[in-house]
Amino acid sequence: MSNDENSKESEESTNKVSEAIDEAAETVTEAVDSASDAAGNIVSKILALKESNPKVFFGGIAGLVLVVIILMFGGESKAPLTVSKFVNITIGQSYELKGVNTYDPNATVQVLPVPGSIAAYDEDPKDATGSVCKYMPQGTKVKAIQLQEAFGNVKFVQIEMLNGECAGKKGWVISNNLN
Repeated sequence: MSNDENSKESEESTNKVSEAIDEAAETVTEAVDSASDAAGNIVSKILALKESNPKVFFGGIAGLVLVVIILMFGGESKAPLTVSKFVNITIGQSYELKGVNTYDPNATVQVLPVPGSIAAYDEDPKDATGSVCKYMPQGTKVKAIQLQEAFGNVKFVQIEMLNGECAGKKGWVISNNLN
């Protein structure tokens, strides 16, 4: 092939591409015009309905609002709520300590010197003084020794630590902290 033939083929290809682009531009322009006409027609029909029959117009708006409210507040969530499980405590049985109000694996469980000492919960674990065994990590193996109720419905369990540096030491925890 000579250079003249190559240039003629290139020119023909370029012309075909230009024609295709022009046709596509016309099609897009027609589609935009028809969409804007349709939107204008819808708006004009709605405004005409407002003028000719306001009860139907405002009733339609109220119906749409009602449907939106039903969709927002209706329905049911199928996601299960995470609830701490209550364990029936058996004296002499082994359990693990578990913080019921936390998902932090590094959280600790406070071990009390006497059952029902609410004031013990007022101090900050970061400022803990005294016993090393006052705040035990979750997962510590313990054995239930004794049960005692306090405040009507709260069960405290005397425990003996079975592992760690506090093995053999005793204290009290709320029964929900045993898993």
